[in-house]
Amino acid sequence: MVSFARIGSGARRELVIERVFNAPREIVFRAWADREHLARWFGPRWHPARDLAMDVRPGGRWRACLRSAETGNDLWVGGVYREITPPERLVFTFAWEEEGERGLETVVSITLTERDGKTHMTMRQTPFQSDGERHGHLDGWSSCFDRLDDLLAA
Repeated sequence: MVSFARIGSGARRELVIERVFNAPREIVFRAWADREHLARWFGPRWHPARDLAMDVRPGGRWRACLRSAETGNDLWVGGVYREITPPERLVFTFAWEEEGERGLETVVSITLTERDGKTHMTMRQTPFQSDGERHGHLDGWSSCFDRLDDLLAA
């Protein structure tokens, strides 16, 4: 596994995470687009998904419940798929179902390229309203992608 994160500055407050997975991109794309696979790795280790609904098509909605491993409290998140180009690209909105800053919608784009039988994934999420929120997403996504790496290795 190779991992790299970039934090955009200024008004964009963009998060970019690049990972290399030891699997063909068709399999990595399926891990994103198939509910059964996504449910096995979505959510950080401390808040794994316990419920997941997906309508994977442009304009289709997705929604997930992440349950705290420590307290049992639930966090709901969801959005709308904007672009789906198998097996190379997914774009969707992302918003926590909470009031305030966490409830503001961001856009996540996933780009997958294959090199030497491995998948290079670039994930971009923007815009964030604060550095703290962006850094929280960096931690959460990094843990998700560690879980995805574990799933792909199994």
